[in-house]
Amino acid sequence: MRQKLFYKKTNVSNYRNSKINMLESESDTMAISEHIEEFSQRVIFCTGTLVLITILCFTNVRDIVKIFQAPALGVKFLQFAPGEFFFASFKIALFTGLLFSSPIILYQLLLYLIPGLTKTERDIILPVSFGSGILFFCGLLFSYFFLVPAALNFFITYGSEVVEPFWSFDQYFDFIALLMFATGLSFQVPAIQVVLGLLGIVSGKTMLSYWKYVIVICTILAAVITPSTDPITQILMSTALLTLYLGGSGFVILLKKEVI
Repeated sequence: MRQKLFYKKTNVSNYRNSKINMLESESDTMAISEHIEEFSQRVIFCTGTLVLITILCFTNVRDIVKIFQAPALGVKFLQFAPGEFFFASFKIALFTGLLFSSPIILYQLLLYLIPGLTKTERDIILPVSFGSGILFFCGLLFSYFFLVPAALNFFITYGSEVVEPFWSFDQYFDFIALLMFATGLSFQVPAIQVVLGLLGIVSGKTMLSYWKYVIVICTILAAVITPSTDPITQILMSTALLTLYLGGSGFVILLKKEVI
């Protein structure tokens, strides 16, 4: 009799455990499907935002073109192939659309990731993401107001007595866009330093101790990042990178002191 009761209890407990496992698997499946649905909705929203802003930029592309042409004083732009300016307008609209929609896309990405993060991870990722966006746009402004004029002035004055500056607008825009985008990415150095410092991988004092090697690395990176080969642009870029690195190291030291 006792043996039968034992078997009954065992069967009941096994049934309950199997039922719980089934419910947990169903809840996991529902959670995964909800995550996929949420992710797809945010992707659709970001894509729609990008398309809408790109269309708005294309409708005002002539005004945007004037902004890109402003640093090239004394240069006449020509169209060397049928439809060159027309296709260049699409690239300009897409480039500016990406720039203006990037904060919205980053915000949607953070909204998707934040619920799955711990408090410590949120305390690191949110400020770093915000600072990274500001640094990127600061890099764009630095490139537009300092690097681009310096590079163009060097190229214009270098052969002014021999050749007349007539440039292809499509190639000119490719040069400007590459330089601005590369500068924006290079301005992410302090953000990377803050992440490494907060995670305890490298301290701020250790970062400062490698300043001699950093000077060499900044010079090499400036030569690789800048599409032009003129020394003025490379000096400006290497100086900016070194300043950002030293500033990031000092900021990591301050953060560690406040945490302590």
